[in-house]
Amino acid sequence: MAAVVRITRDPLNDSVVSALESSLTHPGIGGIVTFKGVVRDNSHGKRVRYLEYDAYPEMAESEMARIAKDVAERWGAEIAMVHRIGRMEIGECSVVIVAACPHRAEAFEACRYAIDTLKTTVPIWKKEVAESGEEWVEG
Repeated sequence: MAAVVRITRDPLNDSVVSALESSLTHPGIGGIVTFKGVVRDNSHGKRVRYLEYDAYPEMAESEMARIAKDVAERWGAEIAMVHRIGRMEIGECSVVIVAACPHRAEAFEACRYAIDTLKTTVPIWKKEVAESGEEWVEG
């Protein structure tokens, strides 16, 4: 199965997450690990009002595909990675990573590697809009 990698403006609600998990489910899979990144109301002592994400979608999806290939080679994982761009309110999901492997340990490792690598290498930018002002931040 091909990896799912996508940049979207659509909400990442529970039905999207469920569909991603279902797309990776088959008899050879023994562990599915899902990570959801959710907008929180604070960052480094500041009260956050909302976030705005922007990306270069073609480049971001290309880098996400590279991460998916790396995950498949290292852990034999099938993976889905979807990141939302645009304005997100507190409590909304901004990113979903689903890793599926024959065994749970590899699924956990693959999922963690995918989100950590996405945050450091994929051209997605985050602006925090706080009560004290706004700023573009890393990660």
